[in-house]
Amino acid sequence: MEVVKLCSGIVELETKVWPVAEKALVAQKFLALLLLAVCYEVSLYLDAVGADTRFPLGEVNRVTKPNAENKDASETDGANDDDDDDDDDDDDDEFTDDDDDDDDSDEDEDDDDSDNDDGAPGDNASDNGDDDTDEDDDNEGEVDQDDEDEDEDEEEEEDEEDCLGAKIGGLAIEEMEEEDDYVEYIPVAKRRAMEAQKLLHRKGKSSPDEEEAEKSKLVESKPSLLVKATQLKRDQPEITPSEQIVQQEKEMIEHLSDRKTLMSVRELAKGITYTEPLLTGWKPPLRIRRMSKKACESLRKQWHIIVDGDDIPPPIKNFREMRFPDPILSKLKEKGIVQPTPIQVQGLPVILSGRDMIGIAFTGSGKTLVFVLPLIMVALQEELMMPIMPGEGPFGLIICPSRELARQTYEVVEQFLVPMREHGFPELRPLLCIGGVDMRSQLEVVKKGVHIVVATPGRLKDMLAKKKMNLDNCRYLTLDEADRLVDLGFEDDIREVFDHFKAQRQTLLFSATMPTKIQNFARSALVKPVTVNVGRAGAANLDVIQEVEYVKQEAKVVYLLECLQKTPPPVLIFCENKADVDDIHEYLLLKGVEAVAIHGGKDQEEREYAISSFKAGNKDVLVATDVASKGLDFPDIQHVINYDMPAEIENYVHRIGRTGRCGKTGIATTFINKNQSETTLLDLKHLLQEAKQRIPPVLAELNDPMEDVEAITNASGVKGCGYCGGLGHRIRDCPKLEHQKSQAIASSRRDYFGSGGYRGEM
Repeated sequence: MEVVKLCSGIVELETKVWPVAEKALVAQKFLALLLLAVCYEVSLYLDAVGADTRFPLGEVNRVTKPNAENKDASETDGANDDDDDDDDDDDDDEFTDDDDDDDDSDEDEDDDDSDNDDGAPGDNASDNGDDDTDEDDDNEGEVDQDDEDEDEDEEEEEDEEDCLGAKIGGLAIEEMEEEDDYVEYIPVAKRRAMEAQKLLHRKGKSSPDEEEAEKSKLVESKPSLLVKATQLKRDQPEITPSEQIVQQEKEMIEHLSDRKTLMSVRELAKGITYTEPLLTGWKPPLRIRRMSKKACESLRKQWHIIVDGDDIPPPIKNFREMRFPDPILSKLKEKGIVQPTPIQVQGLPVILSGRDMIGIAFTGSGKTLVFVLPLIMVALQEELMMPIMPGEGPFGLIICPSRELARQTYEVVEQFLVPMREHGFPELRPLLCIGGVDMRSQLEVVKKGVHIVVATPGRLKDMLAKKKMNLDNCRYLTLDEADRLVDLGFEDDIREVFDHFKAQRQTLLFSATMPTKIQNFARSALVKPVTVNVGRAGAANLDVIQEVEYVKQEAKVVYLLECLQKTPPPVLIFCENKADVDDIHEYLLLKGVEAVAIHGGKDQEEREYAISSFKAGNKDVLVATDVASKGLDFPDIQHVINYDMPAEIENYVHRIGRTGRCGKTGIATTFINKNQSETTLLDLKHLLQEAKQRIPPVLAELNDPMEDVEAITNASGVKGCGYCGGLGHRIRDCPKLEHQKSQAIASSRRDYFGSGGYRGEM
């Protein structure tokens, strides 16, 4: 109450001194002093019931009942207060520091006066605790007497608390008014938590904060994923540079093959996958079926056949044991084909068994018969089981990259169907579906019902889109020169054709040059495929004598006439550009040479006339672009001239493969000069070395980087480039890959808005 009176007196004095406008401020000060007085009264009450008053004025501690256990605990805590004065000074605020200073001064003045002790109850308890500790060291028997003295002292302290509290409160108020430095206020809850942490620490327990800190330390002690990755890298064995290069090449090939698989949209959307190949009614003779694996391997080794796959059918050495009808056998004998070629020995049993297949063999090895004869057998079997109705079909489909190759394949199919009709077999109707020909004539065959279709991607896609034809019953698909189809940009068209298949089909891929990336890409669409390889994929025909000559660009046309005199006609001349074809054709006509020309810019009638007249022997020279380099069969050609060295070594292999067919020999002359890139010349050099041909001095003087990468070839198992098949470089330096990347970048930067909108719609 004295404090309240003091506060009211201060307020009256200030109201007299300050003007009326400041009375609101005086009222606020009065309320603050009143609140301080109330807190002080509460602290006195808590001291009366036995609470700890060592905290600053106004702080409320836990109220505990004054039982024996709490009493002993307070005495124990008081005994340890002197040891922890430094900790208390750090944790308490400035009011606690002032109390401690007052207690120390009172103890110095009234050191001998025990009845009028000015120290706080907590300090008295601390002093008594220290005395008890000293007496315990001297004499353990006086402990009980000291406890009684402590009880009496506490009763006396309770009587004197009022005077002591008033003195402390007055000193605190004076210090608060005189103190100018601001100290941040610590909330009561935080101070309680800090005090509880100290108590737990004294009792040997850890606080929740310390437990969390320990947990965080444990988490930090656990290594992160980055640390684990670095440790794993250190633990891994050292990778040699060659192994690192092989790994990079594998990643590049996988990235190139990471395109959409050759499957229909319906199959991809529904997740339809086929695990077992199609079953057919064909079986080889019992003697062939009982051949041991060792006998099969020895036969394949004898024919230089390399196979890869599961459950590979055994090879068969003659056509009669393949169970072909007599009309087909007689026609083969009429054409002079008595014994099958290596690709036919293994390829025909695989396809007749219903297995998917990738066939790789050099040019002129008879790949066309490998997929034509089984297709005729499939169509014959389906026709005998259930005759085809008008508008239905086909049962089999062959896709070719060029019109000339499609027509040639169609003629081969017709050659075997005609004698079968003559011998009483059901009529099988083939269809040639190519561009440049009136569609009405093709639709007439479709209306009757068609069994076999030979097509190019463009016209086939058009007829399927217009619903003039469907592939509901088609179960046999062949992609001839499959790598050329992908490289020439027909990949999207082939995907659209795949969308029209309604069920599982037998898929076959054939080519003379099948790089690794095409094989990986093709396997995504095949079911348990069998790879039949005769020689290295992309190797030149060993029956061709390759001659390479350095000729300046301006002297090529003149030197061309000299080369034509090496062999008797017919002669085939290849050029890179359509303009060069027309120029050379005109030059040869002026010189009196019977020549015809063919390229993609000519009409279909002109192209067909050129091919037919050249095959018939009416013309001596055929000048052509790469349109005529893929798959066309000119049996009597002895000489092929490459007026321009192609940029891709695959095209070179196909060009020189037009001669030296069916076991005959031929000559291939190639003109080179400084216009060719070094990579192309290195590929040519290695191709000549592989075929054991003479290497001209111009190629021999080239710095060959592949001489030091035999270790890489042995480690990767891929000889040369896995993208284009060239032997003079690896996939990292492939010019074909770089060219396609640059084209993709250029097409992505197309300005649709500045050029009349998307595809010129605006």
